[in-house]
Amino acid sequence: MLSDERNRLLCEVGPGTKMGELMRRYWQPIAAVAELDDTPTKPVRLLGEDLVLYKDLSGNHGLLERHCPHRSADLSYGVVESCGLRCSYHGWMFDETGACREQPYEDVAAPEIRFRDQIRIKAYRVEAKAGLLWAYLGPDPAPLIPSWEPFTWANGFVQIVFATVPCNWFQCQENSIDPVHFEWMHDNWGARLKGRNDYSPRHLKLAFDEFEYGLVYRRVREDSDESSELWTVGRVCLWPNALFTGNHFEWRVPIDDTSTLSVGWFFTRVPKEREPYLQDSIPYWYSPIVDEKTGRWITSHIMNQDFVGWVGQGAVTDRKREHLGRSDRGIIMMRQRFFQDLDTVASGGEPKAVVRDPVVNRCIELPIIGRRHFIDGLTRDQIARERPGIAPRREFPFLVGQPDSVRRAYDEAMGFVD
Repeated sequence: MLSDERNRLLCEVGPGTKMGELMRRYWQPIAAVAELDDTPTKPVRLLGEDLVLYKDLSGNHGLLERHCPHRSADLSYGVVESCGLRCSYHGWMFDETGACREQPYEDVAAPEIRFRDQIRIKAYRVEAKAGLLWAYLGPDPAPLIPSWEPFTWANGFVQIVFATVPCNWFQCQENSIDPVHFEWMHDNWGARLKGRNDYSPRHLKLAFDEFEYGLVYRRVREDSDESSELWTVGRVCLWPNALFTGNHFEWRVPIDDTSTLSVGWFFTRVPKEREPYLQDSIPYWYSPIVDEKTGRWITSHIMNQDFVGWVGQGAVTDRKREHLGRSDRGIIMMRQRFFQDLDTVASGGEPKAVVRDPVVNRCIELPIIGRRHFIDGLTRDQIARERPGIAPRREFPFLVGQPDSVRRAYDEAMGFVD
């Protein structure tokens, strides 16, 4: 049970807050690379700040404050140029550093004053990796975007899925260290949603461990024992705001105190009969979370079910109402580590899991159930027999709304095309 003050420290992410300052020490995924190929500007709200993401005609990415300093026009409606973003209202242009490069009338009327040199807007770093665009809002020197091992895998179909969830990011991240919810929310409740009354195997034993890049949860269920990789390897609560299950990542990116951007990165290894497979462009799509016909939350897919659990706690959950049990030891560990990191950053130190060594960052290994299957691949017959992790499926199980174009590309990659 947390006090109001402790709960506030975990949940508030705006500029000047302790958690906001901590989260600014990490790169955050905010868009897909392919998004700006389709439309070169995108309004973004991140850590309580209104920003505009853009790609100029030279291929450079920038992230600027949303409103022009001239007369506050919305720069997300700006025009990209060869070296920056131009305000559509009066033509002032800014580069990725926030410097004002042009003021068309002022440059003609009084060029000797160089008024543009007096103008600078807030700008943040943007880099591309693994089909995602990442933003860094923290102090220099910036760390490296982690090169997680799955980013280096070949012969896989990757897709990126976004959803906006109307609640605080921290209650989303607590889900990342909560193994028992799989038994009840996804298995038992999922069965009821499909009209079945059976129960899944119960959890018998849980363990939670901290490692360099987060926490690991391990479990034994009635249908397994301690020889299972679910116990010997486990799943990862990735620091500071992601879940990693072996073949996909889920980031819970704080938009502000009461809304979260869910970013999913999904890898499916093609059968060996389909090798070599090279994905020219990583597709992205946005998943709805509300059923337009009923106004209720969508419950048909795995992550949509998670969203129901998160938003049901309220925009910011009241943790004074909690009665935590033994299954919640991981949540307690995670909170304690966050409180330690908040103090570390406040005293000028470096928090957990910041990556700076380029040698280490060539490929950062994580605990992965079935690692060799993802790296070496399997034939169709082996997949049918072993079903490592999540074998290729015809239907995307995680989020609703996969576009037909992505489905067709996936089917072709997997050899599902009839």
